[in-house]
Amino acid sequence: MQTQEWIEACETEDIEAEDVIRFDFGNRTFAIYRSAKGEFFATDGFCTHENIHLSDGLVMGEIIECPKHNGRFNYMTGEPKKRPACKHLMTYPVKVDDGKVWIKLEV
Repeated sequence: MQTQEWIEACETEDIEAEDVIRFDFGNRTFAIYRSAKGEFFATDGFCTHENIHLSDGLVMGEIIECPKHNGRFNYMTGEPKKRPACKHLMTYPVKVDDGKVWIKLEV
């Protein structure tokens, strides 16, 4: 039986505004984002089109662009915004506590 737990992903200072970093936990990879307003978000770390690391992509406003085929997603909702991306990204709850970014995962 899996339970949900808050997992420390990074320090808030590890991510610049309008940027993304990679976070690996167990055998899974995630992308952690910081918006221009300083809010933090988390998604699966791979593009749903061809399993390319999104942390190598470009953040533009609320959009992450995949570095391989330029598919785009809204990283706040996981919604695909430009083909060839057509399948939603999984998103995860995020909280910030004492300068640390935490994401809620099933473990």
